[in-house]
Amino acid sequence: MELFNGRPENMEGRLPREVRTYEFLDSLGIEYVRTDHERADNMEACNVIDAVLGVIICKNLFLCNRQKTNYYLLMMPGDKKFKTKELSAQINSARLSFAGPEDMLQYLDIEPGAVSIMGLMNDREHHVQLLIDEDVLTGEYIGCHPGVCTSSLKIKTKDIIDTFLPAVEHDYKTVKLLGEE
Repeated sequence: MELFNGRPENMEGRLPREVRTYEFLDSLGIEYVRTDHERADNMEACNVIDAVLGVIICKNLFLCNRQKTNYYLLMMPGDKKFKTKELSAQINSARLSFAGPEDMLQYLDIEPGAVSIMGLMNDREHHVQLLIDEDVLTGEYIGCHPGVCTSSLKIKTKDIIDTFLPAVEHDYKTVKLLGEE
């Protein structure tokens, strides 16, 4: 895998959601390193990519309550186990489950395997609450997909928190997940 600074020179064959991500980041003046790769829709594939990018291994989970009235994007270290009960207590939402592919498309314009914080740029009506595990916030960089699971980005955590999130008008709640058995 090769590392590139910024957007691809040739956008031919790239999905509109990916192109929009690069355009948005560029409009904000956010610098990023990019790599293109085979489909990465599981943590094992992402671990290899993250090693190349040199970023924190981050799991992005798209969740909802049972009634499908509240949606959450959870960013957590890839090596932690996700425990619904542990998160539910911190956000006062019982019976969390994974949101369906149709919800990902509707609210984030992202398909399964490509869920990332970049999808919040498509959530203009603020249906999705961002939850970030405290350990993700301690890393200098965050790795994420630009709306597709065939490219990955390395972006400074500070740029995500201080520039990207205000631009997409989203705040976040810090959560503490132990992820222990």
